[in-house]
Order: sequence, then C-alpha cells, then structure tokens
Amino acid sequence: MKEILQKISECIEMGKINREAPFPVEMKGQDGVDELTQQALMEGISTQEILSQALMPGMENVGIKFRENKVFVPQVLMSAKAMSKALVHLKPYFLSGQVTQKGTFIIGTVEGDFHDIGKSLVSMMVEGNGWEVIDLGTNVKAETFIEALKKHQNAILGLSALLTTTMMSMERITKAIRAEIPDAIIVVGGAPVNQDFCDRIGANAYAADPQGLVEYLNSVVR
Repeated sequence: MKEILQKISECIEMGKINREAPFPVEMKGQDGVDELTQQALMEGISTQEILSQALMPGMENVGIKFRENKVFVPQVLMSAKAMSKALVHLKPYFLSGQVTQKGTFIIGTVEGDFHDIGKSLVSMMVEGNGWEVIDLGTNVKAETFIEALKKHQNAILGLSALLTTTMMSMERITKAIRAEIPDAIIVVGGAPVNQDFCDRIGANAYAADPQGLVEYLNSVVR
C-alpha cells in the first residue's frame, strides 16, 4: 500500500479530520483525512484506490474495534466524520462513474421511533465501506420503504428500531414489504432486536453491530 493511503487509513481509524482538528491529541498539528485525500488525488492516485485501500480498511478496523469494545460511540463518530470529509472529495467521481460502488443500501428507523444516532452511525460506516447509502430518516412508514425499494431496484434494506415498543412496527413493515416485493433483502437491527425476532418476522438477516452489517452486505453483493 502506498504510504499516503496508509496515512489516510490511520487517520480514519483515529478520527483525524484535518490539521486544525484537536482530536486525537497524539496527532495534533498533523495533516488529517481532508488534506491527505486531496494530496492523494493530486498525486494521481485513483479514487478507487483511495476508497478500497484507505477508507474501507480504516472503517473496517474501527468496526472491529467497536465490536470488541475497544472503542466506543464517540470515537466511532469521529472516525465516521473523518470518512465523510474524505468522501466530499471523492463523490464527484462517484457521480461520474469513475468509482464503482458495491451496491445500494437503504436504511431507516421504523415508524414510531425517532432515534437517529445509531442509524446514522450505521449509514456512515456502510458508506465508508463502498456502498451507496440512502438514509430515509426516522419514523419511516412501510409505504416509504416500499417506494424506495421500487425506485432503487436490487437495493438491500435495513430496518432500525431502538425501542421495544416499535418492534411491532418493524414486524408490520417487514410483512408489508414482503407482500409487495417478495424477494427484497431485509436486514434488521437495533437494541431490542435479536436473531429470534428476525426469524419470526421473516427478515433475511439480523446485524448485531455495524461491522456485522457490513460483513453481511459484502457477502450478498448483487
């Protein structure tokens, strides 16, 4: 791996956004993802290389550490912000077709639930692993999920619920989607959700954490 790509990956993992960012303390005054990504592009490194050899490995390391309780939500959010800064420079190349994304992932917090942080964290980590992410927000009804799936054919859908009281909403939405789009791939997650619940409502998979979701998505790339 080119040295600059390694540096970008490390900045993603550490949450170093730019030179001015005070976090992390041990990298104070050093260039961050913002400067290094621009430098890599100026040096002629392809956007695909930056994505696959710097951003994705960095976010994967963060996801593994988060799963193992070696880092926590604040650190992961900083890494996600750093990744988002890099993507600002890469997105024009996505739109031009110069960068190949793995697929499309639609996500939303189900109707009756307004929790956003967990869903947004998942969105950023999935995007950092090379997926186009369509975030429908919170309190999303079945009709909105169905409309998005029809608009983005072959997309994979993620349903999030952070409240026990909205698990019934997740079940109802899953059944409504199945009635309209029988072959839709539906992944469920959130604090009250488990594999038994996933099996009972007819979803395809349960993701206990963002890294688990990324690994599942990569296994079913269409």
